[in-house]
Amino acid sequence: MEITQELIDSLQVSEMDIIKKISETLNIEIRKVVPTVGLLKEGNTIPFISRYRKEATGTLDEVEVRDISHKLSYFENLESRRLEIVKGIFAQNKLTELLLSNIMKATTATELEDIYAPYKRKKKTRGMIAIEKGLEPLADFIEKEKDEAIKIEAAKYIDAEKDIKTADDAINGACDIIAERVSHTIDNRSLIKDFIMKNGKFVVKGLKDEASSVYKMYYDYSEQLNTVKSHRVLAINRGEREEELEAKIDYEEEAVIKLLLSKHTIKNIYMKSAVEDGLKRLLLPAVIREIRNDFSDKADEHGIETFSVNLKNLLMQPPIKMTRVLGIDPGIRTGSKSAVMDETGKFLEYFTFMNHDPSTAKKLIAAAVKKYSIELIAIGNGTGGHDVQAIVADSIKEFDLNVQYTIVSEDGASVYSASDTAREEFPDLDLTIRGAISIGRRLQDPLAELVKIEPKAIGVGLYQHDVNQTKLSTSLDETVESVVNSVGVNINTASFSLLKYVSGINTVAAKKIVKYRGEKGLIKSRSELLKITGFGEKTYTQAAGFLKIPESADPLDNTWVHPEQYDAARIILNEIKTSGSVSKPIRTELKTKYNLGDTTIDDIIEELKKPNRDPREGFPMPIMQKGIVNFEDLAVGMKVNGKIKNVVDFGAFVDIGIKETALLHISEMSDTYISNPAEVAKVGDVVEAQIIEIDVLRKRVSLSLKSNPGSKVAPKARTEAPAKKKFDYSQYIV
Repeated sequence: MEITQELIDSLQVSEMDIIKKISETLNIEIRKVVPTVGLLKEGNTIPFISRYRKEATGTLDEVEVRDISHKLSYFENLESRRLEIVKGIFAQNKLTELLLSNIMKATTATELEDIYAPYKRKKKTRGMIAIEKGLEPLADFIEKEKDEAIKIEAAKYIDAEKDIKTADDAINGACDIIAERVSHTIDNRSLIKDFIMKNGKFVVKGLKDEASSVYKMYYDYSEQLNTVKSHRVLAINRGEREEELEAKIDYEEEAVIKLLLSKHTIKNIYMKSAVEDGLKRLLLPAVIREIRNDFSDKADEHGIETFSVNLKNLLMQPPIKMTRVLGIDPGIRTGSKSAVMDETGKFLEYFTFMNHDPSTAKKLIAAAVKKYSIELIAIGNGTGGHDVQAIVADSIKEFDLNVQYTIVSEDGASVYSASDTAREEFPDLDLTIRGAISIGRRLQDPLAELVKIEPKAIGVGLYQHDVNQTKLSTSLDETVESVVNSVGVNINTASFSLLKYVSGINTVAAKKIVKYRGEKGLIKSRSELLKITGFGEKTYTQAAGFLKIPESADPLDNTWVHPEQYDAARIILNEIKTSGSVSKPIRTELKTKYNLGDTTIDDIIEELKKPNRDPREGFPMPIMQKGIVNFEDLAVGMKVNGKIKNVVDFGAFVDIGIKETALLHISEMSDTYISNPAEVAKVGDVVEAQIIEIDVLRKRVSLSLKSNPGSKVAPKARTEAPAKKKFDYSQYIV
């Protein structure tokens, strides 16, 4: 087959081919993928498509629509890169039929780049040099003929000007060509990779002092490749970067050689030698590199997914509405900063107390509670937090205050305090006071406050500093976008930090909304949005349904009903008020006149019966306290209430109201076997667990949810040097 420019131009993959790949990869019917891809290409957002275009997509949910969007980008980029590579090699006059076939068979970006790598280098490969010397026909000959004929044939290629002085020189050059053919053949690559994945091992050894190393569990570690867990890969990768671990993939080389030789027709010693050379020198290093990359990519995906799930559950914590709050950011050297917020989160006043002067501190807290009718105190869980809890608990008791307190994670509060957003909100306040405001507000409305903080700083991830940072940021932004649009936003109270995540709205548009609100006052209707500079019809269509306006004269403006459905919704509302349901004739009219499907009609009915429902209502509220619990108060066998603050591969970390976070190991999470802690736990869950182990020296607590926790005889608290424990925290690098 002659490779021509016309042939190259014909290699463009059609959109339908990509849609078929998406359908096969995600196992989603092609009839659903086609319209979804169309809606995405028209510029519709994922939240808009999944909520307001259900008939078009066949009721695909947000996760499915997002998966289609990701695969669409991936396959489009892959095909674009494939074409670039073909054109690049063709322009060098080095594109052979075999090479083209392998490029077209490649299914991953890694395979494509490995094939292309020799052609990007300025230095030519041995095979390329041999081809330039005209030895490719000899390579073809060696692949087909027996030993005795090859020397005779090779002698014909002796050419001093080409630096081919002997027949052996010619044979060596031809074998270099064959070796590169072997290494570039996708089928060979797949064969060797599958064999190593099924039979190989991940072997790790330590490079420093094991006794003092946080990586000591990996100092003499070996595991079958097909059982290695993602969190171990992330830990090992970090250990390698820190030059404390050395990892390699171990396999039986002779078995691999034998396997590859069995897939080739070997008629002579030269062919056998060339295949082995191609395997050892070129193919195996590429396959090992690909396997390590695959493991790292998979581990990245897992770590990012864990972070995203934890973040979503954290953001979905229910707000404590219409409650006056005192937020306290504990401090030792400069004192504990305290900020008062009214029912809407408006900052009223701040004061500072010193932990070492509890008498004065208690009076200040009591005075603020009485003056501002504070109903709830939010205490940050940072350094000095335990002392503040004691002061607050004593103040409640001594002054008979009708108030409770709760512990709030202050992860990210310092990041917010020093941010441009915080400076814009409170230009005249010290950053420590901003931190106290953030702690109080994240109790009043976690979503509204936490969106102001870079998601990576919120502290619910697994190895968040080790995974691909670009992918992590993208995934976390998608998670925040998903939560914001599933909850909805009050346009008259939302900050630009919250508004920028609304479907169709970016940072610029969000700031324009806030500016318009500041100049014109409250926005009174969704239609008024079109008066905002830069807020055109396209943005309005994507955003309007997610923006709630309680102050509007039209009650539909404070529901999930989209403005494009208002006429139909009014008919439905009248039917509900009149008869409590929508009759078949009316349904038929709605379908015919307004082009609505049953799913959309049912969604409107559900919304009008229970308007403006908040999906966060089903999540557990914070644990409220009036007394203080110390680490010293804990005992093995005690039942404690706690709130899960982080879910990881090996279990969950639980806030039990003290500075130290307790570990609920996966082996103690259920009476039945579970393979993943996320099966039974999520961030924000409130649990009643039993303490099964206390390590006094390291101040660590182990919990159980099992009906028969731990061993038959509960272990006692240790005060001596710890022996080998069932739960060794040091092996977990989080």
